[in-house]
Amino acid sequence: MTRRHGCALLSAIIALIVALSAVIYVGVAADDGDAGAKNGLASVRAGAPHSSAAPASTGVWVGAWSTSPSGAEPGTGTNGMAGRSVRNVVHTAVGGTSARITLSNLYGTQPLTLTHASIAVAATATGATGADAATGTMRRLTFAGATSVVIPAGEQAVSDAVPLLVPHDGDILVTTYSPTPSGPVTYHRYARQISYVAEGDRTEDVTGTAYDEQTDHWRYLTALDVLSNESDGTVVALGDSLTDGVTSTEDANHRWTDVLSDRLRRAVESGADVPRYSVVNQGISGNRVLTDGPGRPADNTSGLNRFGRDVLDRTNVKVVVIDLGVNDILRSERPADPERILDGLRTLVRQAHARGIKVVGATLMPFQGHRRYTDTREEIRQEINAEIRAGKVYDAVVDFDKALRDPYNPRRLRSYYDSGDHLHPSDKGYRTMADAFDLDDLTGAAPAQL
Repeated sequence: MTRRHGCALLSAIIALIVALSAVIYVGVAADDGDAGAKNGLASVRAGAPHSSAAPASTGVWVGAWSTSPSGAEPGTGTNGMAGRSVRNVVHTAVGGTSARITLSNLYGTQPLTLTHASIAVAATATGATGADAATGTMRRLTFAGATSVVIPAGEQAVSDAVPLLVPHDGDILVTTYSPTPSGPVTYHRYARQISYVAEGDRTEDVTGTAYDEQTDHWRYLTALDVLSNESDGTVVALGDSLTDGVTSTEDANHRWTDVLSDRLRRAVESGADVPRYSVVNQGISGNRVLTDGPGRPADNTSGLNRFGRDVLDRTNVKVVVIDLGVNDILRSERPADPERILDGLRTLVRQAHARGIKVVGATLMPFQGHRRYTDTREEIRQEINAEIRAGKVYDAVVDFDKALRDPYNPRRLRSYYDSGDHLHPSDKGYRTMADAFDLDDLTGAAPAQL
């Protein structure tokens, strides 16, 4: 074969590969209009404005939102959500041009069958309800090309990617329908965001009229990832109720993680030399470093036992922020061993470093006035904080304690940062936590050695 013929053959092969790739992308990205007609559902492409479909994009996959499964929802042990549509409302940290979701049956005792799932941008027009979808944004989700999926007990499923212009700092609707009893529903208890339920398969309803039941839980859904040009990676916040934001204003997105996400985005937009990261929240109320909750699988899995699932397995993680330890102190009937808690935190750091993830750790905030406060527990908190501040635990430190404590009585929260229970912050307190971060601490990779 001559060199000229060889070059021509190579060019033909490259052209064929490019063409096939384009066909595959279009086939995967396109909504299944014919399937919708066969099932009596309106095609999700019909009537959609040109701007609602995401163009082909470069960028990287990052976490736009996530939550930790915290247990089996009470009262769902037999039927689950059989015959009902669950419309979860979640708030995005970053925008993108394609999306995929993760659904969990971690606490189920039998396979979870979902026959339909959809994703849409929530409507923001005047008069829209929280369950209404923005015009032209409803997309059917598939799993390995199929519109239905069966998730075994204890497992999870990730959807195929679907083209959708996902806004940053906006709400997304993720809806699932299960026709048959599935046993306990895997849920996140304290969403601080209202979601919705409807009778029957209303998965692709654009209006929220049928969604006449509200809930403050997230069900099944544990992650929303986007293909983004706005972000280069994900920051994961691992914590307890202080990260979960249990006393923050509902539907206002005032958790410290939300505020930190906004700070990062504004800093990038202003031209500051800070990392382009999204921030996702893996807080569980009552969570401890060392101890699981009851049940098998355990409700409220300890930080040590969920670190792989909730941090290492998240998408494109660059940094983890750890704010754990208060519940190990408060919920121990006998005085907690600070060295065991610190050893547990250092174990998390080693696991993160093994994956090249940088670790920012938080000091433990004061709780004098809380019903479980004792002087002994305060001494343990101070001992743990001393080690953290001395640089003997984390790569970098965010000093939540210093930011929120009362300067005249550092054992308690400053009054206007206190939600009233002397443990959890007010909205102003959560904002102050986010403001305590030096954004430069999110820059750089994990050191080879701590």
